[in-house]
Amino acid sequence: MNVWTALKQIGEEFSPRAIDATRQLFAADALRPAPDMAVLRDQSYGPDPRHLLDVFAAPGGQPRPVVMFVHGGGFAAGDKGAADAPFHNNVGAWAVRSGFVGVNMTYRLAPGSPWPAGAQDVAAALRWVHAQIAMHGGDPQRIVVIGQSAGAAHVSGFLAGHGIDAQEAPAVAGAVLLSGIYEPDAFHPNPIQDAYYGSNRGADTRHSAVLALAGTEVPCLFTISEFDPPLFQRQLAAVFAARVALTGHCPRVLWQQGHNHFSTSMQIGGPHDTLGEPLAAFVRHHCG
Repeated sequence: MNVWTALKQIGEEFSPRAIDATRQLFAADALRPAPDMAVLRDQSYGPDPRHLLDVFAAPGGQPRPVVMFVHGGGFAAGDKGAADAPFHNNVGAWAVRSGFVGVNMTYRLAPGSPWPAGAQDVAAALRWVHAQIAMHGGDPQRIVVIGQSAGAAHVSGFLAGHGIDAQEAPAVAGAVLLSGIYEPDAFHPNPIQDAYYGSNRGADTRHSAVLALAGTEVPCLFTISEFDPPLFQRQLAAVFAARVALTGHCPRVLWQQGHNHFSTSMQIGGPHDTLGEPLAAFVRHHCG
């Protein structure tokens, strides 16, 4: 059975079983850091034990654009990946192969760290990148941040300024949001989302990033997968409608044919990659 047939069989299932089945499809062929790549692991960007990031770089040359990746995990799980893990080392390795410096960060988890901790951690990691990345061949003026699922929710929260002093928000050249969560009130009561956003979300409109994404001047690229569950389709639809209503123009969207919610980031850099080149083109366009 090929990858595309297997993904179609998994379909829109959103479960630990679906995650494991998708991992098995991509893990063996996941892109790994090459021997000539410099990988600096577990750099601390804040006081919490989960305030860690990895830097992927190629030696020498002119300062390069920086791609910072924020993993998913349903707000209560997930990690940037250990040295022997296929995911998300594949994203860092892809970044270097594409001519960039890669940064993979991890963040505090719910329920111990509820909203807006994720957005605050993205901001803190970006402050570290601004201060330190030049020593690793990166250009702090050319940073694109990528978030997947809950990671995209945290990136959108960062763009919306959730829990962040606007005067201290680090600048980015662009943002990529892979199957993200932007309007938490669209969820039915759910213990996973409630652990991060709280159980009375409808009474607190601050949780939404939709209007901020509609009006942001930061260039954004959104992706949605063919087999993303309808809830995630509606999340993007809310941003799409708000952006058109406010500006008269559509947001930039990539539809990932044949993919599910979990495969979008797992594919990057691998033999079945349909996303890596459009992502690289987006970074190059906005980072020169």
